[in-house]
Amino acid sequence: MEILETAFMQRALIAAVLVGITAPAVGIYLVQRRQALMGDGIGHVAMTGVGLGFLLSTNPIWMATLVSVAGAITMELIRAYGKTRGDIALAMLFYGGMAGGVLLINVSDTGSTANLSSFLFGSLSTVSDADLTAIALLAAFVVLVSLGLRRQLFAVSQDEEFARVTGLPVRALNLLIAVTAAVTVSVAMRVVGLLLVSALMVVPVAAAQQISRSFRTTFALAVAIGVAVTLAGTTTSYYRDVPPGATIVLLAIGVFIALTALATPLARRRARAVEDTGAVCPPEVPRSRASGDDVKV
Repeated sequence: MEILETAFMQRALIAAVLVGITAPAVGIYLVQRRQALMGDGIGHVAMTGVGLGFLLSTNPIWMATLVSVAGAITMELIRAYGKTRGDIALAMLFYGGMAGGVLLINVSDTGSTANLSSFLFGSLSTVSDADLTAIALLAAFVVLVSLGLRRQLFAVSQDEEFARVTGLPVRALNLLIAVTAAVTVSVAMRVVGLLLVSALMVVPVAAAQQISRSFRTTFALAVAIGVAVTLAGTTTSYYRDVPPGATIVLLAIGVFIALTALATPLARRRARAVEDTGAVCPPEVPRSRASGDDVKV
């Protein structure tokens, strides 16, 4: 295939797969916590890290990771302890992060408007070997956390009070979710872009929830949708010369619309089947909080 003959597209496709796995894997916890826009806020903060990377002549991905992790921890602490002025503090953090990144990129010797655009909206040709190595290492961390601690993270996302009663370290797990989300933003910014990464965290999860009933099924389906749309969007971007980030997000929204349309008749069919058998439809509530894999998300 022509698309596999060029080195930069090979790197772009590998990065797309990694992004398609990691973004929904973290997004499922953010959706459950009703923090769907957290990735967008972290993306704003990460811009300062990108600017520092250009200013200090270091890899922008690693610098963006450090800054976005610090920003995510700050956001979580504001959420936990902030009172009436917490939303104002978060707004200043988001806007300050974006403004700082734009300023630092423009005053650096190696930065330019073209560099800024590639990080904001994604760019296939800018994924270097060093970037791919950084993306792979960061993606491995995200997958290990999201899978290895899935029961604990789901318990905290579902009900913090219940998790605290059971003895889970709620504060530490909340911070871990924030840090993992920050790392995911750094993983995805080369392919999707900082301004659109939040959509890839949320939309595949929302699409999967339309037809799935358990956490395990939702997780697996969301990751499958994420990989499918990132590969399809990257391929379309190559052949049609369109922005990869925007294409990926629009494809994800298209999948959400299709599954939503499919879910309605399926729900009606299940309801009729229940009526025909005379069974009582059980309420859709968690059957057991002790078994995270069988709990409806």
